[in-house]
This record gives sequence, C-alpha cells and structure tokens, in this order.
Amino acid sequence: MSELATLARPYAAAVFKRAKETDSTEKWSQSLAFMAVILTSEDISVVVDNPKVSKPGLIALMLDICQGQIDAEGENLLKLLVHNNRLALVPAIARLFEVYKAEDAGYIDVEVSTAYAFSEEAQRDFVATLEKMLSKKVHITEIVDKSLIGGVLVRAGDQVIDGSIRGQLQQMQKALQ
Repeated sequence: MSELATLARPYAAAVFKRAKETDSTEKWSQSLAFMAVILTSEDISVVVDNPKVSKPGLIALMLDICQGQIDAEGENLLKLLVHNNRLALVPAIARLFEVYKAEDAGYIDVEVSTAYAFSEEAQRDFVATLEKMLSKKVHITEIVDKSLIGGVLVRAGDQVIDGSIRGQLQQMQKALQ
C-alpha cells in the first residue's frame, strides 16, 4: 500500500496543481472517483493486469467506459497512466487528491474507530478536541469496532492515535515478552 502511495504521489500532486490552476478541483475529484470505482472492479482489473491487452486497446476501452464522465484533461491522464503502466494507481491517486483538497480547504478527514458509538454531545466534544490538537477543521467518520473493547483509534492522514484498550493490551504484551 505504501509503495502505491509513493508511486501515486507525483501524479496526485500534478493533478491537484492543475485542478487549482483551472479552478476545477470538484470536477477532478468526481472524475478521479469515477475512474477509481471503474478500476477497482474485478472485471476491469483482470483486463488491466492482462499483458496480452495492448496499450492502445486498453486506452480505447477506458475512454469508452469513461465517456461523458471525464473531460479532455482526464482522458490525457488516463492515456499517460496507461503509457507508463500506472493505471492501477488511479485509486491511490484519487485518495491522495482528496487529501490535498482537504489540506487546501483547511480541514482533515479523520476516521475514528470506537468500541461504542458516540452520543451527539460526546462526538461534538471529541471533534473539538481533535480540531485543537490537529489545528484544522475535522470531518469525522465514525466506525464502531467492538474488538477495540473500549477507547478510540484515530486515523488522521498519516497520523494514528491508538487510545484503545486493545492497543494498550497489545503494548503491554510486547513489553512483557
């Protein structure tokens, strides 16, 4: 996964820069999301990974599928990725693009796994605490994961804060070994 992110980062940065130049971040966001959904399909990934499919054939297939969903710049990106054998990077490019978009807008998407769902008041308080800690507006996605036993596991970009009982028990186990 980290290798894909490393390979996708220059493409995502270039696309985001172009989106900012042309004031089309929302359009690019939608185009990349559409392409990512297409490329995560099992039927399409079999074709993309097949070495017998020619690059022109793959380009034609992808442009046909994406017809009306992406503009000329999106088509150029697809052609470039096919030419460089990097089409499988599109989902990672889309994720990184959204991270750059959020950073530019001054917010961060945070995934919070909890053993039990937050009450509305507790969620507001938790978001306020995260905003102070991260110095950004926070858009939270809450996931209930009973295996945590208690506490929270927070993922904010590259940062992970493990305040779960399961995490603490694992740390104790490592320390005792």
